[in-house]
Amino acid sequence: MIRHHPTPETLLAHAAGTLPAGHGLVVAAHLQGCARCRAELAALEAAGGALLEDLPPETLAAEAFAQVLARLDEPPPAPPPPPRQADLSLPHGLRLPAALRRAEIGRWLWIGTGVRYSRVRLPWAPEQNVMLLRVAGGRRVIHHSHGGAEFTQVLWGGFRDETGHYGPGDIGEADETLAHQPVADPEGCICLAALEGGLRLPWLTRLLGG
Repeated sequence: MIRHHPTPETLLAHAAGTLPAGHGLVVAAHLQGCARCRAELAALEAAGGALLEDLPPETLAAEAFAQVLARLDEPPPAPPPPPRQADLSLPHGLRLPAALRRAEIGRWLWIGTGVRYSRVRLPWAPEQNVMLLRVAGGRRVIHHSHGGAEFTQVLWGGFRDETGHYGPGDIGEADETLAHQPVADPEGCICLAALEGGLRLPWLTRLLGG
């Protein structure tokens, strides 16, 4: 059962297309498995469409129609090559969200005892910091805060932190006001995360006298 959903403000930004690409990807992964949020998003999009209908019409340039007709005669663009996606040897039965089909996915890289990550590159927004994170059972992620918004979608297993427990399908939203140390459930955890502004390590800040 999904207990943690995007905030109404996040869903509204997603409907308006104003979320950063990485965070929008994480929300899209949540929507794939959450009927409640899909219904809320549909309602927001319908409300937005009604507002657009009430706007006065815009006058098109005189050559606009001719330009559209000319483009109909152009050959279709060549399809982009399929993205490179490493075989991550996922737990049995786990499939990555459909939102990741156009992303490039790297192999698992070790970043600490029992903790690995896979870089997720978005060809349409390469500056975004998106990753898959795999944490072994009972392992703790380093205690940290954030330079900006961090969205985390649980794909498998679960974790607990200062804000509660997150299981499959749950999404967590954190910002620079939250310092936490997630701990994986006994079976471990695999998450999709988008980070803005990087991580801040309180112990390092204290060491430097900040």
